[in-house]
Amino acid sequence: MKDRKFDFEGGEVLLVDKPYKWTSFDVVSKIRNSLKPLKIKVGHAGTLDPLATGLLIVCTGKKTKTIDELQAQEKEYTGSFVLGSTTPTYDLESEPSEAVSLEGLSEDKINSACALFLGNIEQYPPAHSAVKVGGERLYEKARRGEEIELKARAVTIMAFDITRIDLPEVDFRVVCSKGTYIRSLAHDFGQTLGVGAYLGALRRTRSGDFHVDDAFQVLDLTEHIKSLKTKTEQ
Repeated sequence: MKDRKFDFEGGEVLLVDKPYKWTSFDVVSKIRNSLKPLKIKVGHAGTLDPLATGLLIVCTGKKTKTIDELQAQEKEYTGSFVLGSTTPTYDLESEPSEAVSLEGLSEDKINSACALFLGNIEQYPPAHSAVKVGGERLYEKARRGEEIELKARAVTIMAFDITRIDLPEVDFRVVCSKGTYIRSLAHDFGQTLGVGAYLGALRRTRSGDFHVDDAFQVLDLTEHIKSLKTKTEQ
């Protein structure tokens, strides 16, 4: 990274490996603060939940105008589902229900269920999500215990493979369109199998042609930005 030159005002597309339990806004805020006192626009292309890790595309300066285009690209994820339990948030942000028996749940049945989600499907977002209804985030309504009328949205699953089975956990790889909720996929997958499921772990590995293997660690990036500013000021 030491030889990398940046033009933050002219515009940069930065690939960042979002840490576990950081929000996407935390990453943007950290980068924005490292650029002070310069008043440079910073935004991200495609939110990741706090419990997810992996590729977050951060744009600066004039490149923020490309955010919509970057968000529209297909995404690739890996992670794990936990079968036999459900949670209100469809992930580990809330407590799992009491586990049910997985007796009789074969590898063939698990693998065959993937095919039912391939192609163009209708998917309901989680009640605890950032989707706006009436100008308010769904999770804000859910936290108040309000009844929420969820609307299905069209998404596309291009690939859905089970890569490891060690019940109650199954590992997966998914390639999907913009707007796909992997938490909802976990929930729906569990319903299809008749045992319930929630998302145990999630990592975004790719967005379009951008891959997490080429991403910066956020703290390494911000320290490098600060060192560049120090050199410029000397």
